[in-house]
This record gives sequence, C-alpha cells and structure tokens, in this order.
Amino acid sequence: MSASRPNQLFRNKTAKIAAIPMILTALVVFTGGTLWTVAYSFTKSKLLPKWSFVGLDQYDRLWSSNRWVMSIENLFIYGLFMLVLSFVIGFLLAALMDQKIRFENTFRTIVLYPFALSFIVTGLVWQWILNPDFGVQHIVQSLGWTSFEFDPLYNSDIAIFGIMIAGLWQGSGLVMVLMLAGLRGIDQDIWKASKVDGIPAWKTYLFIVIPMMRPVFITTLVLVASGIIKVYDLVVAQTGGGPGISTEMPAKYVYDYMFGGQNLGQGFAASTMMLLAVAVVIIPWAYLEFGSKNRG
Repeated sequence: MSASRPNQLFRNKTAKIAAIPMILTALVVFTGGTLWTVAYSFTKSKLLPKWSFVGLDQYDRLWSSNRWVMSIENLFIYGLFMLVLSFVIGFLLAALMDQKIRFENTFRTIVLYPFALSFIVTGLVWQWILNPDFGVQHIVQSLGWTSFEFDPLYNSDIAIFGIMIAGLWQGSGLVMVLMLAGLRGIDQDIWKASKVDGIPAWKTYLFIVIPMMRPVFITTLVLVASGIIKVYDLVVAQTGGGPGISTEMPAKYVYDYMFGGQNLGQGFAASTMMLLAVAVVIIPWAYLEFGSKNRG
C-alpha cells in the first residue's frame, strides 16, 4: 500500500505541472485578495487603502446602518422566494419536457434564452414592462379595466417582488435545464415499474425520482444561492435601489461605498460579510458533496 502511493503521486506529471500556474494564480490572486480585503476591513481606509487599525468599528457602523440592515432583509426575502419559486417552476418545466413533447428543442430554447442575456438587459426590459405609463398597467387599462393597477417597482412595500419577477424570468431556464438533465438520467425501468404497480406519476416524482436527483438539487441550490447573494446588476438596472432604499442589496452597498462613497474600510467590511454568506452556502455543499464520498 505504501509503495503504491508514491507511484500515484507521480502519475500524470505533465498535467500536474501544467496546472501549477493556475494553482499559483488562485492562491496569490484569489486567496491573497480575499485575505487582503478581510485585513483592511479592520482599518479606517477612505479613498485609498491605509493601514490604520480600528478593530471592529467598521462592522459596528455597518450593522448600525439602516441601509445595510434593509439590504440584508431584502436579500433574505428575495433569496427565499427566488429559491423556492425557481426550483418549483424549473422542475415543473423540466417534468413537462421530460414527457417528450413536440417541439421540445424550440420550447427549451425559448425558456433558456433569457439566461443568455445580461442582468442589465433583463432589468431594463422588465423596467419597461412594469412601467405604469407604457407597460402592463397601461395596456390593461387601455383595454377598459381602468381600475387595474400593477406598478410594483414604484411601490416601496412590494418593489423587491418586482425585482424577483425579472430574476425568475432569467433564472428559471437554467434550473429547468439542470433538472431536465437529472430527469433524463433516471432509469426508464423505474417508470415502467411504477406504471405496472399502479403508482400515480406525482407519487413517483415525489418519493422516487426527486430523492434520486439529490446531487442535481444540491448543485442547483449552490448555483442559484451564489447568484442571489451577488445580485447587483438587476437592482441597478430596474430601480437603482429605490424607491428610497426599499430594494437595496448588499452587493450594491459594497459598490457604492467602495467607489461612490470613497470609504474603502466600510466597503471591505460589507464585502467580508458577503464572503461569510457565500461560505455558509459553499461549505455545507462541499461537505455534503465530498465528505459523504470520503466516508463511503
């Protein structure tokens, strides 16, 4: 056993040597940049980074800011609804196309097409669609329903849901494709056996198919959750964080303080909190994905 380990170490030497620049880049640029950001979040850097240690002052200011607290609340609401609805919509669309419907390729392309657009384009498109002067509200009112109102982006109480509509329109296609790939990997004998036993299709999906798709669900969860935490372009394009601060998001807070407010220390503190949020998503996924394999 001990003699085989050195042999495994020197296998594929060319590939391992070729990977050295990438590994060094990851260590120096990404890991180094992350540590640098965390370190300077404990300073009072303004326009330029300056090592003037102030302890947890930046974090105290961060969590005493109404704008930051609102951004966290918005992220929680947006993230919760986005995760649930994108999974439900994506899985239902995937289950529909798994029935070998006609024009499947065309339908799949139409649903996936929004994902190919940038968030800026998506935000602008939905800003026009939800505009009460010439969007959905105007069209419906022009048809005779003058009492109809639908202007979520201009109502601070529900503006975050207007952002979510655009996010669902763009992101559900990706979830659908991932779920469809998982469904196509299910052995057809399972479906045949369930039909022979007289098990309803919904029970087959709920108790057999979905548990078998656990790796697909976990991967999709990580991808969607990471995108939710980093959402920025969509908010800027649709509302700019308004009305007021009703659609403020952590990523926008970081950008505004680092580049607009010329307060790098506060921006570094906010970005460090975002890093912790990403770690909360990534670490459990890595444990579930790789830890169980190692135990096996």
